[in-house]
Amino acid sequence: MDVFEVAETMVTHVKNNYPDDIAIIAYYGSYAQGTASNRSDLDFFFIPVTSKGYAATLSFVLNDISFDFWPIGWERAEKMASFEDPFTTIIADCKLLYVRSEEDRLRFIKLREDISSNREPSNGQVLAEKAESQLKDAYVHLYKMSSARNVEYEITFYRTEAYMILTKVFQCLALLNRTYFSTGWGKNIKQILQLPMIPTRLEALYQVITNTMSSADIRLACEQLTADTLELVLTQKESYSVNPSYPDRMKGFYEEAKGTLDKIISACEGGDYDTAFFAAIHIQDEISSFLFFAEKGYWPNSLEPNLAYQEIYNRLGFPDLAALLNPQYFSQLQAAVEQLNLLLEHHLQSQGVGINRYENIEQLQEFLNNRSTSGKLQ
Repeated sequence: MDVFEVAETMVTHVKNNYPDDIAIIAYYGSYAQGTASNRSDLDFFFIPVTSKGYAATLSFVLNDISFDFWPIGWERAEKMASFEDPFTTIIADCKLLYVRSEEDRLRFIKLREDISSNREPSNGQVLAEKAESQLKDAYVHLYKMSSARNVEYEITFYRTEAYMILTKVFQCLALLNRTYFSTGWGKNIKQILQLPMIPTRLEALYQVITNTMSSADIRLACEQLTADTLELVLTQKESYSVNPSYPDRMKGFYEEAKGTLDKIISACEGGDYDTAFFAAIHIQDEISSFLFFAEKGYWPNSLEPNLAYQEIYNRLGFPDLAALLNPQYFSQLQAAVEQLNLLLEHHLQSQGVGINRYENIEQLQEFLNNRSTSGKLQ
C-alpha cells in the first residue's frame, strides 16, 4: 500500500471541507527520516486554526496499517519549538504536505528557526533549568519505588516506574546537551549514549534497569542514575554562574518581603503559632533563594538533599527563624524577625538596591508625579 496515497486523500479532504480551518498538514517519523518498513504507519498531523478544524481528527486502520491524523495547535507547536514539549522532532524534522497560505508557511518556518536558536550556547542556562524540571518529575517515580511495599505484580510495577524514570532522565540529558531526540524511545538509545554530556555509568545502569528481573536491582540502578544525572545538572548550572547583581535581580523584593515579616510579628503578638510557622519558614527560604539568585544569576536546585542554597543567608548573619519556632515562646522569634527586617534592608541598600520607602502620602504623590513626568518625556 502506498501510504502517501492515503495522505493525499486526507489532504484533498481538508481542501474540500476545511479550506479555512487548517493551516498545515505534515508527516514525521520513519517515513520522513527514510527508515520506514512495510509495517510502518504514517505519522502525520495538522495544525487547526478554528474549532471546526479540530473535527478533521481521525484515527483509522487501512489494509492493517494504522493511521492517526491528529491535531497540534499553534500553541503546542510553539512549545515544541521552545523545548517546553519534548516532541521537538515533530516540528524540526517533519515534511510538509499542505500549507493553507504563505503566511502559515512563514509562521511554520519561524518555528524551525526558533528551534535552531534555542540550541545555541547562549540559551544553555534556560535549557538547563528545563532539564532540572524533567529530573524533578523522575524523582516522583523514584519515591514511589522507594515507598512500595508488597505491591501486586511486583516486577511490572518496578519496570513501569523505571520506564518513567528513564524517559525523564533521557529528556533531561537531551536538554542539558541542547538537543532533542529524532527517534522514539528504544530507537534513540544510540543517540543518547553518544551525547557529549551523560553520566559515566549510564550504559551499565541502563542495562541493569531494562534487563534484570530483580526489583531491588532496578530500584538501586534508578537511584544511582538519578543521582548521577543530578550531579550533571548541578555542574552545568554552576557553569552558568555570573557576577553578583543585586539592583536588577532584587528590585522590589524587600518591599514585598516586609509584608510577610510584619505578618510574623503580628502572629507572635497574637500567639498565632500556625501562621508564624508557615510564614517564618517561607520567608527564610524565599530570602535565601533570592540571595542565591542575586549572587549567581540562576536559581538554586530544589533536588539537593540539603540547605546549601541558604549558605549566603547564614553567612550574612541573618537569624535562623525556622530554628526559633516554639509554640510556647514567641518573643525570641519576634525579636529575630525584627532584626532580620533591619539586616535585610541594610544589606540590599549596601548592594545598590533602591528601596521605595516614604514617610508620608505627600512623598508618595511626589514620586508618582515625577515618574509620570519622566515617562512622558521618554
